[in-house]
Amino acid sequence: MGRSIRVLVADDELELRLALAELLSHEDDLELVGMAADADEAIDLAIRARPDVALLDVKMPAGGGARASREILRTSPATRIVALSAHEDRATILEMFRAGAVGYLIKGAHGSEIVQSIQQVARGGTSLSAEVVDSLVSELSSQLQREERATLDREDRERTIRRYVQGEGRHIVFQPIVDLRTHAVVGAEALSRFEDPQGRPPDRVFADATAVDLALELETAAIRDAIAAVDRLPEGAYLSINCSHRTAMWPGLRAMLRPVAPRIVIEITEHQAVEDYDALTAHLEQLREDGARLAIDDAGAGFASLRHALRLAPDIIKADMSIVRGIDGDDGRRALASALVSFAGQMGMTIVAEGVETERELETLLSIGVTHGQGYLLAMPGPLPLPTRAATAHEAG
Repeated sequence: MGRSIRVLVADDELELRLALAELLSHEDDLELVGMAADADEAIDLAIRARPDVALLDVKMPAGGGARASREILRTSPATRIVALSAHEDRATILEMFRAGAVGYLIKGAHGSEIVQSIQQVARGGTSLSAEVVDSLVSELSSQLQREERATLDREDRERTIRRYVQGEGRHIVFQPIVDLRTHAVVGAEALSRFEDPQGRPPDRVFADATAVDLALELETAAIRDAIAAVDRLPEGAYLSINCSHRTAMWPGLRAMLRPVAPRIVIEITEHQAVEDYDALTAHLEQLREDGARLAIDDAGAGFASLRHALRLAPDIIKADMSIVRGIDGDDGRRALASALVSFAGQMGMTIVAEGVETERELETLLSIGVTHGQGYLLAMPGPLPLPTRAATAHEAG
């Protein structure tokens, strides 16, 4: 007859420990080497007894079965861990398996199932209660369904983005950028618009393009369409194009922009974090050598935009609409805008306020030294041609 399987039992319920001890005493090939009421006792016993199998309660005091499993396996790596639990929730099951368990029994299992489980794991196998198997199968089925839905959703998004790249369901509108003192149109921002089946706004569409690895294709398609219209802008007006930092570093962008570079302002957006400012600066310098200018979009909306302003030394800083909206009645917004104006003045940059919607906002912006802006008060985005001078709602009325 072979050597008995040496078993450690750890559970904070005395009745269960005694019941398991009684069960093991009737099996010739199983030997109880110790009982513990918490994780600390279980770890100490395992160090001394080096059991072949440890039955561990997942919820016992002093760290539970997961802690006990890790410590026992660290000092007695040959010990096989079987988890004992009053339920079969997925999180607990996975926690025990990550800690090194090779078996999982639900408390209340028949004695023969417990014995068989001990014998099976001692031989190098694994053992799961039927309830645990059902739970894992259900979870796996749900996970596969989620993954299938995610795959189908990604494929649908990719098909939609590819249609936009090809020009289907996508067009460009232009929003005038205005000298706030004279209302002369000095430039226009090219904005992509989409006939999206799910009604997603443009920023979501571009985010989806990034998620399906088509951001470069969509951005360059939009830029190509925008610059094709540059000659239709008012004389002397510039064209502002939105561009993520990765598209700005695309080798083909310089050739695309070179013929119209002196009329182009490149707005660096925040679709992705900038990993290498030195590389980005080098690419932007080439574009600026050709005559293009640089703007930082959404300044003041987050730390990233301010970091862009410090690292990239733009020609234009666009104050985010979150600063402009209600600036006439908010001391904090006025203070932040004033700080941007001061910074821009010292650095030789121009401030463009985004999202100007009321006369009082316009008056406040002028009073703190903001000279340029865009927004529904000044002019709505629309097709070309643009007016040479924008009228406020007050003047239009």
